[in-house]
Amino acid sequence: MLAAALCLLMAALMLTACNGGSSRASEDQSKLKVGIVFDIGGKDDRSFNAAAWDGVKRAAADFPILLRDVEPGDPTSIEPAMRAFAERGYDLIIGVGFAQTPIMQDVASDYPNTKFAIIDGVILKRDAQGKPIEGQFAENVASLVFKEHQGSYLVGMIAAKKSQTGTVGFIGGMDIPLIHKFATGYAEGAKSVNPNIRVIDNYVGINDAAWNNPGKGKELAIAQIGKGADVIFTAAGNSGLGAFDAAEQYGKLVIGVDANQNWVKPGYVLTSMVKRVDNAVYQIIQDLSAGKFDGGIHVYGLENDGVGYAMDQYNEKLIDPEVLKEVEAAKQKIIKGEIQVTDAMAK
Repeated sequence: MLAAALCLLMAALMLTACNGGSSRASEDQSKLKVGIVFDIGGKDDRSFNAAAWDGVKRAAADFPILLRDVEPGDPTSIEPAMRAFAERGYDLIIGVGFAQTPIMQDVASDYPNTKFAIIDGVILKRDAQGKPIEGQFAENVASLVFKEHQGSYLVGMIAAKKSQTGTVGFIGGMDIPLIHKFATGYAEGAKSVNPNIRVIDNYVGINDAAWNNPGKGKELAIAQIGKGADVIFTAAGNSGLGAFDAAEQYGKLVIGVDANQNWVKPGYVLTSMVKRVDNAVYQIIQDLSAGKFDGGIHVYGLENDGVGYAMDQYNEKLIDPEVLKEVEAAKQKIIKGEIQVTDAMAK
């Protein structure tokens, strides 16, 4: 079954190219070959995957690379897609999302001469028996991780400043440590403004489908609004877009995530906690092109603009300038270590 899937995917890869070309014969062998495997939310989720897609497209315009992508219809298609890229001699294979971590752990180990990058995952080196070695990182994998808790703290401050009910909401995709980073930082930021604020949190589901269920996201948002929440922060991929619909319908506010989503529902999006996945994947491709690819952990936080919050023409009238001054002051304190935001994933 795996062999058949590999054949199908290899055929698909020969037909799908971001920058042209319909077969392997048409590929420019002088270019570095980069393949990206999205999670099941797809590259048009206007959030996490879309940010990664923006980054690789920008890199394809700036550097001599051949870029191809795969949008798996379900989780079982992810590993065959990675292996198809590796079998065809791709120079860099990018996996989008923490759920791909165990898959890339296996594939990267089987193809030690191929370079990989994983967003939101950490790939460990393996011993002679094939077991991951704690604290030692795979040399052929760049693990791109973010300080989501820091950016979430700042949007939590903004939410608390804007709330008129003293109740705000949080909707996560899955009840897992990575999403707890968002939830915990958000709550800490809100409580730094109003110690008595109520933060309601809910999660969409228990498997990968949780990231692609906007109907459930809307249902949870409506329930939170019914309990008094007038600002809701989503960290649920495509599912979070359901909360945008609820905010518009009930005249409340929502906070976007990962990409700048302020434009999605103008007037109803207070801000977006941006996670610069686009910059991270762009940088890795730039490093590859310059012959400077470096495996191991790459960390993106407030100090290097890896996370933050979005201000533009769509939300500039929603946030008072004095609030922004306070938020910027808190940002500098976090960077200097004067404010310690809890990292829910830290041991």
